[in-house]
Amino acid sequence: MDKETESAEPSQDNGLKEITARPEWDNKVQYLLTCIGFAVGLGNVWRFPYLCQVYGGGAFLIPYIIALVFEGLPLLHMELAIGQRLRMGSVGVWSSISPYLGGLGVASMAVSFLVGLFYNMILAWILWYFFHSFQSPLPWSDCPLNLNHTCYVSECEKSTPVNYFWYRDTLNITPNIETSGSLQWWLVLCLASAWCIVYICFIRGIETIGKAIYVTVTFPYIVLTIFLVRSLTLSGATDGLIYLFTPNWETLKNPTVWLDAATQIFFSLSLAFGGLIAFSSYNAQKNNCERDALIVGCVNSFTSIYASIPIFAILGFKANENYDACKNWNILRLTNAFNIGDENITLENYNDWLNYLNTTDPSEVQSLDLKTCDLQTFLDQSATGTGLAFILFTEAVINMPGSQVWAVLFFVMLFSLGLSSMFGNLEGVLTPLLDLHMVPSWMPKEIFTGLICLTSFTVALIFTLGSGNYWLEIFNSYVGSMPLLIIAFFEIISVVYIYGINRFNDDIEWMTGRRPNIYWQVTWRFISPLMLLVVFVAYVIVEAETQPTYNAWNPDYVNFPLADVQYYPGWVFAICVLLSVLPVVSIPLVALYKFTGFLKNYIMYRHNQNPYADEL
Repeated sequence: MDKETESAEPSQDNGLKEITARPEWDNKVQYLLTCIGFAVGLGNVWRFPYLCQVYGGGAFLIPYIIALVFEGLPLLHMELAIGQRLRMGSVGVWSSISPYLGGLGVASMAVSFLVGLFYNMILAWILWYFFHSFQSPLPWSDCPLNLNHTCYVSECEKSTPVNYFWYRDTLNITPNIETSGSLQWWLVLCLASAWCIVYICFIRGIETIGKAIYVTVTFPYIVLTIFLVRSLTLSGATDGLIYLFTPNWETLKNPTVWLDAATQIFFSLSLAFGGLIAFSSYNAQKNNCERDALIVGCVNSFTSIYASIPIFAILGFKANENYDACKNWNILRLTNAFNIGDENITLENYNDWLNYLNTTDPSEVQSLDLKTCDLQTFLDQSATGTGLAFILFTEAVINMPGSQVWAVLFFVMLFSLGLSSMFGNLEGVLTPLLDLHMVPSWMPKEIFTGLICLTSFTVALIFTLGSGNYWLEIFNSYVGSMPLLIIAFFEIISVVYIYGINRFNDDIEWMTGRRPNIYWQVTWRFISPLMLLVVFVAYVIVEAETQPTYNAWNPDYVNFPLADVQYYPGWVFAICVLLSVLPVVSIPLVALYKFTGFLKNYIMYRHNQNPYADEL
């Protein structure tokens, strides 16, 4: 930014160093859009609708809203307030509160770095689909011919063109995680392109982020609105919406529903990454951070619900298309077997004809091996994450008029959502390093940012291997879950019981002009820490009770194209545990290092103390 703050307001006798010459946002809108862009990501589009579908539609909103009120908003307010007050990145903030807490900031930085690795790989996949969305017909609409041009490729025939394009043409996936395969050059190029785009937008920190964010945050809402209008006009859209929002109250008795609701609101707000602390540190200290937290939290949740409507309207359309295709296949079999005239059996009278033929000649009908066509079954075919974006949606878009236009819009929207979240991940790494003066004074910030991006690109090449998708699922499951729960728990304990809740309240009153009300006091002191602890314990118990498995795409599997569910090998499981522990191991290590230094100084002081000091 072109304006800088000359000095931070002095703390009320808190002994913290003044932060001078720190960049600031151009305006409040820019800051809010950046925080919203970081919080609102791909999970809002493909994770939240999936959870609503699986856990009783509208009934899932009850535990979701409870988690938002008692866990999400208090943690969000706390991170924005502490970053704005102390005007440092995550490492600087926690080290300032206590030298023993320096590892907390390092843990956030490690998680941001590791999540950024696989998150940008998803952007590379989105770019690959975006480039292919201009073809007519879409490349995933038909199976390719074999080498002899005599028939279709058998792997595609056994599955679907959409699955074949994703698993073979895009990933060229191996049959298991132990078979690494080679680097896929097209994915390497897409990954390099994604990191170049991130670097260009991030090259000068919040100065360039602040300009890019106007597009990357607002554009997805425009596309979602276009999709909303278009999807509601599709046949079968009503079935999808009814399926989504019809509450099944029985699901609320399942404790997994509450666990998933708590983790979803936690991760969708991007808490504990350090990015929100970094962004708020560029604020003027006299700013209403409470209002900012409420705006960001509510917009994030609204986006999740808003995105669910077009997504499930389109999935309802797809379910109806599959339902009609199933009945048409049966109609063709019945017409040929019973010599019935063409177009006598229609979609409308199919059930009447089937009942009649079952009554007159049941053995003949049974010999035809007709498919079971049930609309509810097709609506139940849920998918989340990459399965929703690259399989279910791409299959649905084939049958939409002007499919190329909708495919292009969809993948541009996904890329914009992912890009704005990547800004927060990268900021969570760079800001602490800059605050700690770990960048050599002779090195321009642009060069250092480039080195971080180049390092990330190099490490992320593992995701471009034939087994890369399996590794990405591991990173997503183990880096972005338990470490964040641990970090957030220590964050709120540190602020409330080490920094001091009364001191924190004084800071907020000085910044906003009013003291936090009873809601914030109760959630910060008791409810939020307890909820985090319960969620963490429940998560560990659930993980410990089951041996981790993964879904392999194996054309040689007996039940192909069903997923070949395999257990992780021992060495891979060890890496899973390492990814869960490694990001947070800095918390006890830094505390132990500081305590060892304290003991050393204390012993040295006692050893060198003048024995005659009391007599002087």
